[in-house]
Amino acid sequence: MRDANLPLNRVTTTTTATAAEVLGLHVQSMDVRSADDLPGAFDVASRDRVDGLLVPQTPLIGRNQGLIADLALKHHLPSIGIFRSYAGAGGLLTYGPDLYALSRRAATYVDKILKGARPADLPIEQPTQFQLVINLRTAKALGITIPPALLARADQVIDP
Repeated sequence: MRDANLPLNRVTTTTTATAAEVLGLHVQSMDVRSADDLPGAFDVASRDRVDGLLVPQTPLIGRNQGLIADLALKHHLPSIGIFRSYAGAGGLLTYGPDLYALSRRAATYVDKILKGARPADLPIEQPTQFQLVINLRTAKALGITIPPALLARADQVIDP
């Protein structure tokens, strides 16, 4: 799925497709511009027998993550998001940066800037803490068995 309103998503899709090729996978983009496009995109995914869905985080996607999770379940599509809220909305699983940890780091930057540091002099940091959240309710509805080793590694398991 790709938010066609954001040109950067084309770059992300290309990068994802390149990485997928190494694994012998094919990436098919489903462009959406509004919530009205979502049901049709899932109809195309079903018709084309897509095996799974990578749900990026954009304003459009974030506002509609519950609808996306519902459509993914309706079309029997396992879906993976970036932020834990997507699994909470019904997505199969999420793996991405811990937003609380990022917020704490941002606070230290604000503190430094308020004490006189020039923002241009502060280093750019990448996330160092990531979270895996698995929605067992969705897994069961899709008929997917999550391996015990993966469940043990999860930061959160949403269980019925």
